[in-house]
Amino acid sequence: MVSSSHETLHRIFQEDPGLFVRAVKGVGVTFADPVAAVPVAAVPFPTDLTENRPVERRVDTLLRLETGDGARFLLAVESQGKPDSDKPASWAYYLSHLHAKYRLPPLLLVVCADRRTADWASRHVDIGPVQWPSLTVRPLVLGPDSLPVINSPDEAARDIPLTVLSMAVHRRDPDAGAILKALATALKDLSADDESTASKFIELTEQGLGTTPAANLWRQIMAADLSFFQSQTAQNLRAEGREEGRAVGRAEVVLLLLGDRGVEVSEEARERILGCQDLEILDVWLRRATTAVSVAEVFGDTEG
Repeated sequence: MVSSSHETLHRIFQEDPGLFVRAVKGVGVTFADPVAAVPVAAVPFPTDLTENRPVERRVDTLLRLETGDGARFLLAVESQGKPDSDKPASWAYYLSHLHAKYRLPPLLLVVCADRRTADWASRHVDIGPVQWPSLTVRPLVLGPDSLPVINSPDEAARDIPLTVLSMAVHRRDPDAGAILKALATALKDLSADDESTASKFIELTEQGLGTTPAANLWRQIMAADLSFFQSQTAQNLRAEGREEGRAVGRAEVVLLLLGDRGVEVSEEARERILGCQDLEILDVWLRRATTAVSVAEVFGDTEG
């Protein structure tokens, strides 16, 4: 079954095809900015690559890009969650099929949310005799080591799609909390001018986090800090945040924030946080935990 986090890693390129050019700069590959892009659903570029055979082959996202320097090529984006020995053969099929059918140069971009999978996907696979391989599969890979950690609100505001992609790839990293806070600030500013676009990126952010601990943090941020959003997606997220944000849930997020920022929490302080039943006090601690350098700063003069 395809997970929601899998969807974000390739769907974000449908929302902003130019993101591809900005993202691959981190691996030292330069393309001119796109001036036109045909989305996956547009004819004649469907994602279904099935032929008259029993095996269905379907690429995650397929775009035709035209760049400012006159180049035209097909961009096939694959979200890869773990190493899979069958994938290189499928990728070779994608590339040869696309080239034969559309007579445009195909490029395979593989996006991975963990370093082990990114290292595996980066290997070149030769197809044919060792003396003379007939075909080499050489994907361009984006992973935690090639995408920057964007934890500055100003930097996030300059490129929200890249920040969403960075978040999805770094969702298990200690930096996930910092990326989410920067992204929330940028989305708040964006919503003042374009709430529809902001809501779209909120949905992609939630999907990209999957079931990681950072997903709970994002819901808490939505419930506590992003009440200005009025879209149905945001309202649903806030409702979920309020339901899950009872005393224990809020306390766990406070501890998660402190842990992400490297703040030492004694067993006594941990018990105090988990034992607090006052939601208003927990909200105060939650806000303080985003900047505090000690547990004492979190507690302040509260009595919870």
